Amino acid sequence: MGEADNLRYFDYAATTPVDPRVIESMFGCMGVGGAFGNPASSSHATGLRARRLVERAREQVASLIGAAGDELVWTSGATESNNLALKGYADKALTRQHMVTSRIEHKAILDTMDSLEKRGRPVTYLTPTPSGEITAEAVAGAVRADTGLVSLMLVNNEIGTLTDIAAVSRVVHRAGALLHVDAAQALGKTSIDVKALGIDIMSMSAHKVYGPKGIGALYVSREASDRIAPQMHGGGHERGLRSGTLATHQIVGMGAACELAAMEMSSDNERIARLSERLLSEVLCLEGVSQNASSARRIPHTLSLTVDLPNFFPFMLTGELAVSSTSACNSAAGTPSHVLSAIGLTEAAAGRTVRLSLGRYTTEEDIGSAITCFRRVVGQSRTVEANPISQ
Repeated sequence: MGEADNLRYFDYAATTPVDPRVIESMFGCMGVGGAFGNPASSSHATGLRARRLVERAREQVASLIGAAGDELVWTSGATESNNLALKGYADKALTRQHMVTSRIEHKAILDTMDSLEKRGRPVTYLTPTPSGEITAEAVAGAVRADTGLVSLMLVNNEIGTLTDIAAVSRVVHRAGALLHVDAAQALGKTSIDVKALGIDIMSMSAHKVYGPKGIGALYVSREASDRIAPQMHGGGHERGLRSGTLATHQIVGMGAACELAAMEMSSDNERIARLSERLLSEVLCLEGVSQNASSARRIPHTLSLTVDLPNFFPFMLTGELAVSSTSACNSAAGTPSHVLSAIGLTEAAAGRTVRLSLGRYTTEEDIGSAITCFRRVVGQSRTVEANPISQ
């Protein structure tokens, strides 16, 4: 067994293992006897077979979010979807060029907005409440006569807070603007009905919902489709919004993952909430441990915990627990969490914060191991604090 085999996995917000049922669905799309054809090759049966599978997957994803199949555009993941939504809008907008987002968005939004600002597009960044929420009132205070697009995530990737998208959409539409939602962390974890919520454009990724990496989708309502310019050219695929040969096996995987989510989300969430409550009740009893965004509306899957002991470091946990000290995007950049800074944590406190995220395969044994590990590490940190090494 390798070192990784001994780890208890608590990083589902970064990525999820592919469900075995999803893997099985993908196998039939790759070999010589499978549906390996190009879905755009409609002149023969091999291409048509692949096309039928792609369209079935489109309906599976659309069904999970209350959309029509022809309102989905396949992409390589949520990052590309976010880029297509924001840059695509900016390229088409002759007026209403002002955009609104928040300071706690994923880097795929913030870096794209920064790129647009450098091209002269005005952007307003909303500050969250101390509990980590972006309110409809904050949005109302930011929109103006030239606002064309508001982009907010439904579930925050670091602290698990839920945005009241229904209330936000009413504000956005009264202002005559479009609402884009980054749902990478929400898909399969909370119910989404794009029509009821008033979402115009929405980004999704398969690998956050037990599907394969490298595939995602952008929901673009029929009303918004003529306001988005393609960012990838070469064949006019996907309603002209995203050219390129479709990866049938990955698309089929995303469709299967979304169909499973539709069937199992309720039972998964109930079990995960129970495990999360057990973990929190035990760990928060330890002196110095607190939960960030505890008073906000949130999903139970993602827990942000700060250990207020100067001798605690997140790496002390990572020998036994696969946890994050920040989101994967910040970790790659080697910078402190912009989300934790935005909700008021000092750099030192942010450096003592860990994110634990639970998922479909989290077990009672995993929770027990995490509790034991936290108790030991916090105890060690307190011992060092009480008995500093003499100089």
